[in-house]
Formats: sequence, C-alpha cells, structure tokens
Amino acid sequence: MPSPYGNSCRINRVPVDSCSHNLSKGPLMTVTIFGTGSMSQAIAGVLSRGGAEIQTIAHDDPRQDVAGDIVVLAVPYPALAAIAAEYRADLAGKTVVDITNPLDFATFDALVVPADSSAAAELQALLPDSRVLKAFNTTFAATLASGTVGGEPTTVLVAGDDAAAKEALVTAIAAGGVRAVDAGALSRARELEAIGFLQLTLAAGEKVGWDGGFALVG
Repeated sequence: MPSPYGNSCRINRVPVDSCSHNLSKGPLMTVTIFGTGSMSQAIAGVLSRGGAEIQTIAHDDPRQDVAGDIVVLAVPYPALAAIAAEYRADLAGKTVVDITNPLDFATFDALVVPADSSAAAELQALLPDSRVLKAFNTTFAATLASGTVGGEPTTVLVAGDDAAAKEALVTAIAAGGVRAVDAGALSRARELEAIGFLQLTLAAGEKVGWDGGFALVG
C-alpha cells in the first residue's frame, strides 16, 4: 500500500518519507520513537525528511536497545511512567520528548496532572538524568504531515530547560520542512498542555477538524 508520505521505505515498520535518499547520504542523527500510531508516523515523516534515521518501538515489541540521540514518547500519557521505569538507564543522557496531553479521556473535561505541574514535569522527575522536552502536543498528525493549518504553516512549539537539546530538536524539525519555535522553559509545558487540551476538545466536539487547529501567525 502506498505510504501517506509519498515515496518511502520502512524502518521498524513505520513508513518514512524519502529515507533512501537521506540514508544514502548518512543520517544526521538517529531518533527513537516509542509508539506506532498516527502521531508516531507523522513525526517520523517529518524527522526522516530532514535526514534522521528512525527507530520505532511498539508497546508489544521485545525490549531493545534505544538507539536514538533523541527519543520521542508518542504514547498516551498513562504509558509514560512505565516507559520511564523500564528504560530509565537507557534514556540517561538522552533528549526525551513528551508529546502527551494528559486529559481525563473519560470526561474530556479536565487535565489529570496538578494545576501547578505538567506531564512533562512529571516525566523529568522520573528521568532526572535525561533532558526532557515538551513538543508536538499542540499539533495533530494531519497538520504535521501536511505542514499547514488552515493555510498557515504548522508550528511545533518546543519547551525545555536544556537549550542545546531544544536547538537540536528545533533544527531537526525545521530540516524536515516544518516550522518549530522555542517556547521557553519546561515550566511552559503547563501552558502547552492547556492549549493541547483545548484543541483536542474542540476537535472532539467537531468545532474544528482533525486537520485544523491553532496556528502561530507572525
């Protein structure tokens, strides 16, 4: 079946755009993505276009070494703690990207983290030797794949306390043709999760499409 990203090959079951071209030059970096859903595939598509080699780890895969310089947790919020516990040593010294929106999916009416915290802050506490970033939670898979939101460029907002880690992720996203912006310290993850929460509730209520949402203009 043709890949939704056009001409592609597969690395660990995820289709990635133009990877044969990029890998023939040698990958700029390796990115490990936990999860194989629509967000995982969209993120893999963007980063592989920029030259990254993609390793994916599904929830039912045997335990394996984490190859990535950057590790993206494209999983539901409840899965974060288990991954952090199992892979804490493997993730030490690496950049770990949390894309979750910690909604109460039973009610779609609240976040399940304390008001003065965030899923990303909780993850940083579980992974003290990793550089945790918040990113991709304010975009939908469709807007990452298309690179546009309502005619405006898709923007990935990135928050974290390590400037070099943020710069590396922003550069990797931009190399894949999607705009990325440094949104500040990891404490800003609280606001990013609030934006993600609102956007998800609007889409679930059919106020916007899953190919729509918020755009950063200017």
